[in-house]
Amino acid sequence: MTIAAARTGAPVSTTTVPDGTVQYIRISDLELESGSRLPDVTLAYETWGTLNADRSNAVLIEHALTGDTHVTRGASGEPGWWEQLAGPGAPVDTERYFVVSINILGGCYGSTGPSTPAPDGKPWGSRFPLVTLRDTTAAEARLADALGISSWYAVVGGSLGGARALEWAVTYPERVRRCAVISIGASSTAEQIAFAQAQTLAIRQDPGFNGGDYYGGPGPEAGLALARRIAHITYRSAAELDGRFGRTPQASETPLIAGSLAGRGRYQVESYLDYQGNKLVRRFDANSYIAITEALMSHDVSRGRGATLEEALASATAEFLVAAVDSDRLYFPAQSFALAAALPGTVPVRMIEAPIGHDGFLTEIGQLGGHLRDIFFG
Repeated sequence: MTIAAARTGAPVSTTTVPDGTVQYIRISDLELESGSRLPDVTLAYETWGTLNADRSNAVLIEHALTGDTHVTRGASGEPGWWEQLAGPGAPVDTERYFVVSINILGGCYGSTGPSTPAPDGKPWGSRFPLVTLRDTTAAEARLADALGISSWYAVVGGSLGGARALEWAVTYPERVRRCAVISIGASSTAEQIAFAQAQTLAIRQDPGFNGGDYYGGPGPEAGLALARRIAHITYRSAAELDGRFGRTPQASETPLIAGSLAGRGRYQVESYLDYQGNKLVRRFDANSYIAITEALMSHDVSRGRGATLEEALASATAEFLVAAVDSDRLYFPAQSFALAAALPGTVPVRMIEAPIGHDGFLTEIGQLGGHLRDIFFG
């Protein structure tokens, strides 16, 4: 694994690796909002396309909570998670734009996080500091500096990624010319924090959590799986779950026959949630789930920036696209409308029609394709 170091002088090369290949860069120590210092930070990232001569065609796509940097397929041919949005011929056309995706600080896909070595060589674990979305944005700005990108043609994200995009546009208004904020509001509400706390508590109360220092042991697998179940219920609409599963038992596991409180069969929806929880356990670190969830809990673009949301957003100079999923019961469309109303100028809210719920920002992003292609990436 090669790790480039950010430094003053010539930008890090953007043409030496194939599209969609994970790269790593060291951005030195990072001062955090909390007052702590995180030493020798590394960020993992992927790129697609070619950065033009004046470095004006760079697009940053921010991943969601448990996402990774592989937005679209590259040289390996492995599918990405937002191919309706980015790729050859897509709205964010990788034959025209230089696309960058960065693993969030605190993550477990290559960036410095709880599972990576601290200066003493042991995993950070319980010692990993609280990071906020402003901290993650500051880290990403260092990476942009290293690539020689003084301003982004656009920053795009959905859910947590949308919160990251908004933070970019307000923290560094001179560096963001366009900003797409999808399925997220200006701050995390009390209800959203409550859902998040239930998830982090599920992990912390697992006996395998060991205070966060479980590396080398089995880890809090049951707690992480439960956290994912809680989250996934909020990602899908009641209508989608009812229409897809109803009260149907899972195969021969009829809950009302030969069952007891100690152990019974499952309904199909229970089996589905079990599958989602167990799938995440195989690919994600529990401490990173806590770290990133708490970063999202910290989301409040107006914090320390004025008495009103309008004042906090007044410095933003980007052209904004705000979108919401009509059936979203985690980040209600009303939050998107409130954000759009507070942004400078007139910013309409584009609605994604999707009975699925919050996850429609991923599965139905194609509904915004025409607008993105004609207005944002024309």
